[in-house]
Amino acid sequence: MASPLPVTERTRHRRLREQGSTDRQDLDDILRAGLICHLGVIVEGDPMVVPTVYGLDGDTVYLHGSVASRSLVAAPRTTVCVTVTHLDGLVLARSVFEHAVNYRSAMIYGVPRLVTDAAEKLAGLRALSEHLAPGQWDYARRPNKKELAKTTLLALSLAESSVKIRTGPPDDGDSPDAALPIWAGVLPLAASWQSPEPDPVLPAGIPLPPHIAALAHQRAGWPRLHPGQP
Repeated sequence: MASPLPVTERTRHRRLREQGSTDRQDLDDILRAGLICHLGVIVEGDPMVVPTVYGLDGDTVYLHGSVASRSLVAAPRTTVCVTVTHLDGLVLARSVFEHAVNYRSAMIYGVPRLVTDAAEKLAGLRALSEHLAPGQWDYARRPNKKELAKTTLLALSLAESSVKIRTGPPDDGDSPDAALPIWAGVLPLAASWQSPEPDPVLPAGIPLPPHIAALAHQRAGWPRLHPGQP
């Protein structure tokens, strides 16, 4: 069993503590279910929040982009905050004040490390590719030296992370508002991958690879099945 997430001054749950979690498995589940994270970093004195894809390898999250990216250039010199959030439903109460959302979120703090080792850079890019589309790294052409030289890869430890999760119905079911003739409940939100759309210039006869076919129509935002899983 994984150790609980350590609590620091930055990750301590101050409000809605009942929604906080220090379960490392909750952190892993949220990150593995996501596709996009938001990288918050100070660039030349101003805050910048950049949406980007990411990859996971054990206790490390990898972020990548162009070597010219201002956010990635600045990140290794300062503390950043990376967030991943899933919206699972609208919680519609009897009063507007009690409205909420069901969600799963993770925040990761730390100073990223610029990956310069060639072997780790390839491993990190593989983790990123496999996180998005399991099986694609071994199917598609891998990056060449020129492409690698144009790519920045950052490694951020998961050591300082915070998790919050809300589930369930509105909180006003036992309040005086419960007597009001107003519908209350949860409007769930679910997304799923659709049917693959081939490139219009794709030559005839190239079949859809099994690992992409396996993703089609799976539910997005939850841990995904990898090729070979039932």
